[in-house]
Amino acid sequence: MNTFLKNFGILLIIAGVVVLAVYAMNPIVSNTPLALAALLLIGGIAVHIILNRVLE
Repeated sequence: MNTFLKNFGILLIIAGVVVLAVYAMNPIVSNTPLALAALLLIGGIAVHIILNRVLE
């Protein structure tokens, strides 16, 4: 379980990159995917830093 929690932030960052890739490939009119990707990237970085400090 600790291994999953240590890598949870990385998984959020990868999900943000996937959202950006889908947005780049499909001409979507809305800015919602961009906001979602930004939240996933920033949240993933924060979660990664915080969980790695707590679990070590």
